[in-house]
Amino acid sequence: MKHLLTLHDLTTEEINQILDLAKKLKSDLKNGVVNEPLKGKTLGMIFSKSSTRTRVSFEVGMGQLGGRALFLSSNDIQLGRGESIYDTANVLSRYLDGIMIRTYAQSDVEDLAKYGSIPIINGLTDLVHPCQILADFQTIEEYKGKRSGLKIAYVGDGNNIAHSLLYGSAKLGVDISVASPENYTCNEEVVANAKDDAKKTGAEIILTNDPKEAVKGADVVITDTWCSMGQDAEKQERIKAFQGFQVDKKLFGLAKDDAIFMHCLPAYRGYEVAEDIIDGPMSVIFDEAENRLHAQKAVMQLLMSE
Repeated sequence: MKHLLTLHDLTTEEINQILDLAKKLKSDLKNGVVNEPLKGKTLGMIFSKSSTRTRVSFEVGMGQLGGRALFLSSNDIQLGRGESIYDTANVLSRYLDGIMIRTYAQSDVEDLAKYGSIPIINGLTDLVHPCQILADFQTIEEYKGKRSGLKIAYVGDGNNIAHSLLYGSAKLGVDISVASPENYTCNEEVVANAKDDAKKTGAEIILTNDPKEAVKGADVVITDTWCSMGQDAEKQERIKAFQGFQVDKKLFGLAKDDAIFMHCLPAYRGYEVAEDIIDGPMSVIFDEAENRLHAQKAVMQLLMSE
């Protein structure tokens, strides 16, 4: 594993290695065990998209591993404002030991990895969000006691969360049903890649326009905002299109009795999820948010340590 660009690029063994280490790092932190494998290392964090969880979890995580994190706003560097990614990747490779980038285009992440000589971590693009889904599977294991042999239901936009859930589920042998309105379905290439991966693990992938079909018998129900960053002009159109896709008590009631609810946050109560679900006993959203720290520490340690 040289980079974390998408979960599709990793083997099942590599994903399990990350999750195993994330579990250990979380336990060590809770028990006061100091791990500093990245002492003297510096992570550059490039943000073209703002974030609460991504910045704080990477910055804190890098510190806990003994290194330091350098915040690089798109307003502060020349990337995309005249300087090529080729030049940027080569220059930053001389200063840093790794780069985390949260941006719009997946091609920016791929090009940094192509032209640079240090590990690149995808903190989010419009296409995928691998770090979030690693944290999600860590959380699922904590509540369900296993990573495979489960059913996940995702209800909502066929976006970067849905794409990375497809990849992660396929790699780990988890059945997944994705319910999205017409015209808001998942990327066809991502679906094809996930189905190829699923053939090796036996995971079942179902794509539907019916939320009830997706949620029925699920162990885990996941949703995300209907209107992501950069889609504000589409807000009213999207709200109309997603009617009937809210995760409320009636819909969630079709899942298994011990099903859990997850959301990567930020959440908009009353839109994609009802308050009595996201704030109810079935919700594990804050454990999920915490696990971003531990999963990302595992990624950084595996990629950046000697």
